[in-house]
Amino acid sequence: MSLSRRRYLLGSLASVPLLATSFSVAGCGSREAVPDSRFVLLDGSTLTSADLRGKVTLVNFWATTCVSCVKEMPMLASTYQKYREQGFETIAVAMSYDPPAWVQNFATTRQLPFKVALDNTGQLAKDWGDVKLTPTTYLVNKQGHIVKRYVGEPEPDALHRLIEDLLKA
Repeated sequence: MSLSRRRYLLGSLASVPLLATSFSVAGCGSREAVPDSRFVLLDGSTLTSADLRGKVTLVNFWATTCVSCVKEMPMLASTYQKYREQGFETIAVAMSYDPPAWVQNFATTRQLPFKVALDNTGQLAKDWGDVKLTPTTYLVNKQGHIVKRYVGEPEPDALHRLIEDLLKA
């Protein structure tokens, strides 16, 4: 492959995250129910999708090697801190290719205040719509239905408005 062809392909790939961020909101108008899921948290405890009923929940699929994921983590942490007392939960699900030691180190050094799960087998990503791009984030209402899916970084103000609406419902 020629050098100019490689540069073209790399340039095309580099624009994908930008496009995903620019058009990050993909509505789930059908309000589909969350998949039956079992999250294995870093501390070894488990959480199921049924445990999340009654809470507005943000489920974020991410990786320590994903630049956009790392960039958005402070916003996700502050969002969690802002709404957690009102019944808001956040679960950051590390992708199967992310080494558990790296995930643990990231969560510890960044003092992530929310739950962090490992998707060692890739089953969670598969169950939640065959997630391949990171970050991919789902916002779930108190009844356990997916209200919004974001591919790329959510716009914070719009995300907060939607969380506030869901918390009031």
